[in-house]
Amino acid sequence: METEIKRISTKDIINYLTEKFPECFSVKGQVKPLKVGIFQDLSEKLADDETVSKTRLRQALRHYTSSWRYLKAIKVGTSRVDIDGKNVAKIDEEQANYASKTLKESQEKFGNNSSANKKAPDNGTKKASKGPKSKDSASDTFTATLAENKRDSAKYKSVKSTKTKVVKKELPPLKPIELATITVGCKVKVQLGNSPMNATITEISGSDISVQLDSGMMIKTKMQNIYS
Repeated sequence: METEIKRISTKDIINYLTEKFPECFSVKGQVKPLKVGIFQDLSEKLADDETVSKTRLRQALRHYTSSWRYLKAIKVGTSRVDIDGKNVAKIDEEQANYASKTLKESQEKFGNNSSANKKAPDNGTKKASKGPKSKDSASDTFTATLAENKRDSAKYKSVKSTKTKVVKKELPPLKPIELATITVGCKVKVQLGNSPMNATITEISGSDISVQLDSGMMIKTKMQNIYS
């Protein structure tokens, strides 16, 4: 009996999921938003498949739902699908806004890195100096620069004086969730940075909790970051 080779790379696993569940996943063309908690459904379906581990499956799913192509598909009113491609829920405004924000931040991050690597090469074609300026010319330049600096300073003071204080809205305190009430599929809030995010528990492993945000993104966190 031949031993099946485990699929390790994210690309191989996503291709496999596309072949296995063509109504749910795709590697080309239009992508469909996935059901919240789909990791649990996939784990059950692939429980006897020794070629895909849960860890690799989770990593591949996180990569798939973090791609620009996927985030662009998260729009208000669009339906999420289960592994059979059936519509199960509509995307609301909060989910769409979070996906849009994540997409923008990702594009800005990688866009800035790309721009930094595209500096124009110095090919020795700098313009030759036209020689020293005359005293009158230098005096005129100094006067013009001084006047410009005064205008900029006045403009800055004007803008600064018109700024108003922003009153931060006080958020209600988060309530720690009781350990006995935590189950797979439970709706919770996850503290990420300064803002809590709505999420659904997909897996519990000791103090490690895997959740899927309403945007579809999969993350792993600790018990102390979970709130009811």
